[in-house]
Amino acid sequence: MKRILSVIAGLAALAATTADARELRVAPGAPPAHPSNSHLYQKLVEYLPEVSGGNLTAQMLGPEVVSLGQMKDALQSQLVEVGNLLPLYFPADLPSMSLAGELALTGREPHAMAAAMTEYMVTCEVCQQELKKFGVVYLGSGSSDVYALLTTKPVRTADDLKGLRLRSGGAPFSRWAENFGAVPAAIGVGDTFESMSQGVIDGSMASIGDLLSFRLVELVKSVTFVPLGTYHASSDFTVANSAWESLSPEERKQLATAANRANVDFTQRWGYGIAEEAKKAAQEAGIEFIEPDAAFLKAVEDFAEADKSTAAKVSQERFGFADASDKVARFVSLVDKWNGIVKEANLDPAAITKRLDEEVWSKVDFATYGM
Repeated sequence: MKRILSVIAGLAALAATTADARELRVAPGAPPAHPSNSHLYQKLVEYLPEVSGGNLTAQMLGPEVVSLGQMKDALQSQLVEVGNLLPLYFPADLPSMSLAGELALTGREPHAMAAAMTEYMVTCEVCQQELKKFGVVYLGSGSSDVYALLTTKPVRTADDLKGLRLRSGGAPFSRWAENFGAVPAAIGVGDTFESMSQGVIDGSMASIGDLLSFRLVELVKSVTFVPLGTYHASSDFTVANSAWESLSPEERKQLATAANRANVDFTQRWGYGIAEEAKKAAQEAGIEFIEPDAAFLKAVEDFAEADKSTAAKVSQERFGFADASDKVARFVSLVDKWNGIVKEANLDPAAITKRLDEEVWSKVDFATYGM
């Protein structure tokens, strides 16, 4: 009898806690198979009540409700209170974040790129002003693995790229393709399968994880491991201003803590875990793995280095940044810093999460951040 009464009391307490909890509407905007669902937003749903003692919870809305392209309107209309926002869709509104995205080709270490992006955005006054004008608050970024060539035709040398039509996820990848004589195609990642199956494109410059996330394993014939950089210019957890203002400073800190943990989990999954699973699936499907020849690899590295100056020039011309070169230099210095930290951490997600908290989030005043 005592045991039954104890269980009843416990359930009553849980019900009371749940009733008092602030439930946030959150949305990853990506298809179900993408790691931004399982290892980003599902993790937030898991961590939020844990770090807040049950005071904060989250309800996840799927891509059938809000897609990535609809995220701006969803956040500004308050349909979504926390969403996955990609500046690729809104470069004019978030130019400083877009500038960091222009440096995609420099990415070689996913955790370092995600951490550098996070520190860059949190500590950049101009970035924060742009976010406030946009109506949102930034709580960190994640990163893909280093992009490769996923093609229907083998690419072993730079000459093999000439004339190939390749899906591009942004301006730096388009510049890369054009430099080597390929034809970039601005196609949404969700349309890659259809475009490739219909012969509209010959391949994609993308995460090898796309073989699984977007079923490209059914179409791709070869993967060339030429380092194309990372996709790191994202605002994984973007909070609508109205939702942020409704939280106490302590609740904001709790949300940021949960987001920080989830961001690292996401990068671990997208940057490393799913890449390994995709390689295994590719081998089973008979997809050929190709290592670039030395001349091709050197040409790629040389272009990535030269593209830093191009990124600064493009940003200056497109967004009017008089200090574009300084912004590029600062971001590159943060990448160098985090490459060292990640190496020290031996790629341990818990250690990287801790260092991000020490280097970035512990220094934030949540009474004023984003306000």
